[in-house]
Amino acid sequence: MKFLIVLVALVLLVWLLLGSARRRAKGSQHPADAKVPPPRPPPAVEGMVACVHCGVHLPSSQALTVRGQAYCSAAHRDAGPRAP
Repeated sequence: MKFLIVLVALVLLVWLLLGSARRRAKGSQHPADAKVPPPRPPPAVEGMVACVHCGVHLPSSQALTVRGQAYCSAAHRDAGPRAP
C-alpha cells in the first residue's frame, strides 16, 4: 500500500511538472510580439516656404506672411524683399 501511495504521488508530480513546462513553452513562443507597442502614426506633413529676403526655407506655420510673401523673421519682413 505504501508503494502505491508513493507511485501515485510520483505520477502526480511528473504530471504537474510537465503541465507547467508546456504552459511556459506555450506562453513564450512569441514574446517579442506581445511586448512590441503599436506603431505611431507618421507626423503630419507641413508645407515649406522660402523667405523672400534671404531664401531660407522654413515651415509655413512659422513664416511671417505679408501680402502673400513669406519672411523668416520680423527684421526681414521690415526690410522687404531682396533687391535683384
